[in-house]
Amino acid sequence: MKFQIIEEHKSNNLTPLIIEKGARVKVGKSSDGIESWPNWIYCYSLDGNSEGWTPAQIIQIENEYGIVLADYSAKELDVRKGNTVEGDLELNGWVWCSKLNASEEGWLPKEKMITIHDF
Repeated sequence: MKFQIIEEHKSNNLTPLIIEKGARVKVGKSSDGIESWPNWIYCYSLDGNSEGWTPAQIIQIENEYGIVLADYSAKELDVRKGNTVEGDLELNGWVWCSKLNASEEGWLPKEKMITIHDF
């Protein structure tokens, strides 16, 4: 599905969590839903080199640690108003997108884009 960006988005995470299925992470705080993004858990790599919001649906929590149930990247996509992106996975108010004519991919908040209908 194609989307047009209606509000700029810039990531503030310079070291996003990128992790493979079966890996362990340290579990941090849960989103409280105030931002209208429920079901996200802030996780850290065990080496402390990366971190990011992770969907609660893909974490099996065991005390302060969790096992990731699917390959995952917490990378957010930097976009400007008016950009067009292709999205293929929507989860908890965010969409995994790729820039058209570029190899960049990452998460974007759904509230910052509108669907483009091809007729």
